[in-house]
Order: sequence, then C-alpha cells, then structure tokens
Amino acid sequence: MLIAEDLVLLVFDDEKGKPISGGSNLEYALAGALLIELATLGRVDVTTGEKKSGRLALGGTSPTGQPVLDDALAKLSKYDGRKPKDVIGPLAGGNLSGRLLDGLAERGVLRKEKEKVFGLFPVTSWPAADSKHEEEVRSGLRRVLVDGQEPNEREAALISLLSAMDFAAKVVDGPDVKAIKKRAKDIAEGNWASTAMRKAVEEVTSAVMVAMMVPIMMVPNS
Repeated sequence: MLIAEDLVLLVFDDEKGKPISGGSNLEYALAGALLIELATLGRVDVTTGEKKSGRLALGGTSPTGQPVLDDALAKLSKYDGRKPKDVIGPLAGGNLSGRLLDGLAERGVLRKEKEKVFGLFPVTSWPAADSKHEEEVRSGLRRVLVDGQEPNEREAALISLLSAMDFAAKVVDGPDVKAIKKRAKDIAEGNWASTAMRKAVEEVTSAVMVAMMVPIMMVPNS
C-alpha cells in the first residue's frame, strides 16, 4: 500500500465515503505523499549541498510497477533540479485522489457508490469495504502519537504529512489533542531517517503547507 493510499483511507470517513471535516486541499498532500514515496524508493532525492540545496534530483525513471507512481515520475522528468514546491501542483493534477480511490476500489478495499442528489446531481462516495489495513495503520499511528513508541520510516513520513495538514488529531483518538499535535510536529522535525531522506520530507511537507495556504490567501475578504 502506498503512503498516499494510506492517507486517503485515513482522511475518508469509512461509512459516509467522503472526506472528514477539514479534508480540503487533499490533492496537495497526496502529491507530497507520492514524492516522499519516490524518495523512499531512491527515485527522487533532495540536494543538501551548500550550492542549490533543496533541489530535486531524479534517480532514474524506470517503471516502479505502480501506475500512479510511474505517472508522477513522468511528470517529474521535466522538473529535475527544481524545488519540491514547484512540483506539488503538477503532481496534484489529473484527479489524483480519484485515481487512488479507484485503485483501492478495484482491490476491494473501498466500494465505489454512485447516486444522484435530488435526482439531478451525480455524486460518488467511497465507503470502506475492507478496513483491515486501515485499522492496522491507525493502530500503528496511535502507538506512536499516543503511547509514545518510535515510528518506523513510513509511519514517520505519514505523520509528517498529517501534521502539515493539521490532521493528526483527527485520525487518531486520544485524551489530549494538543499532545497528539505536538508529538506529530516533533516527529516531523525529528531524526527518524537518514539526513537525505529527512531533508526530502522536510522540503515536501513545507511545500505542501505552502500549497495548501495559497488558495486560502487568494480568497478576497467579503
């Protein structure tokens, strides 16, 4: 399961099949998840040298076997040497969440249900069909964010994205919301991976936060 797929499962309500409250600008976070996934596979790196630090460096474009990742790699081939913030928008395009949801439905993890509101407006929902994997992910996140265990690399990357979205406390139940948010922020800023990998996640989550803020900043005052 991809990090982006885990993020979709966490953000979508299992019964209603819709994003839970606050799930706006999900596409940008999913784009960041793809970039982080490619970094874990060694297909993308972020430079850390004194000159042009924080730039993308592609490590090969051979197929990964995952269509959504291969599509992302094809797009990234045009952005070698650019900053992560420059690619979040392009990677978020093409109905990214829809493609991920379709893939999860094809594998029996979600159900794709179509209906018409007032008999006129078509809407699609994605309720859970098999919650086993999602429950395992949530349990792992709870052990890290509430019980204080150390995260593995994938958990830390997912938590970093959830922290950037201010979503950690919405996907994990706990008695202290502030403590969960702080723990997530500490992990996002911590030494849980190699220097290169940590730099990649820092740059990506920062770019995701900027991308999510831009639509808000552009809304004129009423």
